[in-house]
Amino acid sequence: MSGGKFSVGYFVNWGIYGRKFPPSLIPVNDLTHILYAFADLSPDSGEVKLSDAWSDKDIHYPGDSWNEDQSNLYGNFKAIYNLKKQNRHLKVLISIGGWTYSPKFHPVVIDPAKRAKFVESSVQLLEDYGLDGLDVDYEYPSDDAQARGYVDLLRELRQALDAHAAKKHANYRFLLTIAAPCGPQNYQKLHVKAMDEQLDFWNLMAYDFSGSWDPVANHQANIYKGPVSGAEAVYWYINQGVARHKIILGIPLYGRSFMNTQGPGTAFSGVGQGSWEQGVYDYRALPLPGSNVSHDSQALASWSYNPDTKEMISFDSEEVAKWKGAWIHQEGLGGSMFWELSGDKGSDRAEMEKGHGKDPQPGRSLVTVVKENMGGISNSDNWLSYEGSRFPNLRNGMN
Repeated sequence: MSGGKFSVGYFVNWGIYGRKFPPSLIPVNDLTHILYAFADLSPDSGEVKLSDAWSDKDIHYPGDSWNEDQSNLYGNFKAIYNLKKQNRHLKVLISIGGWTYSPKFHPVVIDPAKRAKFVESSVQLLEDYGLDGLDVDYEYPSDDAQARGYVDLLRELRQALDAHAAKKHANYRFLLTIAAPCGPQNYQKLHVKAMDEQLDFWNLMAYDFSGSWDPVANHQANIYKGPVSGAEAVYWYINQGVARHKIILGIPLYGRSFMNTQGPGTAFSGVGQGSWEQGVYDYRALPLPGSNVSHDSQALASWSYNPDTKEMISFDSEEVAKWKGAWIHQEGLGGSMFWELSGDKGSDRAEMEKGHGKDPQPGRSLVTVVKENMGGISNSDNWLSYEGSRFPNLRNGMN
């Protein structure tokens, strides 16, 4: 990889619906990698498959013809491949699993035959849909057999990706990354050193440190202080031997709500309405009208509070984005990762429904602010040749 930081953003395939966030709104100049969420997997066979074929490969966007060969690739993957052609620094990985599908990993990782099917089918997805790599989002191995199976899966994926490149005569390293936990009860189960030998980088999920499940309201993405913190997780991985440049700090593009509270460290009851799900607001809608924003420069955290409704929302402000970008730079980390791009400010969504928790508030994109403060981003080339794709137009490079 050429010099510069990585700026990694999750694009969710359900974002094209209510959120009105198609690939055309991806901030390509501020990103180096897109993690396309999510592919599903079968717990019975291990096969990896698309989770929403309509969104992923079928929907026709402006400019897509209804008159050409309908066995061609359309959908988000066609649109994103065209973004790759226009922005050669932009790489796309399919993210397999995620919170909802993760329990399906448990029987797969401990079974060599299911792992083999997982590996074969995911490499085929890479070739079929024009990808630069695979991202495994397994939340989380619950015992040592699963943790060891996870190592086996990553090793077998790494070998298969290298073999795939050799078969294609591609002088290119297809990437293998994971979404990594920041809670000690989850990361302490991992065989980090053995995993690290297979991985290009680790995307640390440095958020959801506090939420509706807690007895007190607290920061959800603080770097320091608190029962769980980003720094503690980062330093733990470093102490296990992970190189700093392979650690990507996750940053939330959303806030978590606590109702009937006095603020951080105090009791609460219930959570607010949220943007799309209870208790969770998109950053683009924050701070809510009538709220004041406060900062903790020691924890590197911010929150909003409405004294009338007694609602606290833990979210990262522009100021915290500056702090985190500077912290990534100062600590020599590899870059930043964002969950998820549709929650950011900076794009007009005229067609999106309006209302409490959805109305956009002024401000800058956090992806942009972090990028500016962590240093320049990497610009090494992506891969564009997929002669083994099952889609004629992708085999032809969309020419």
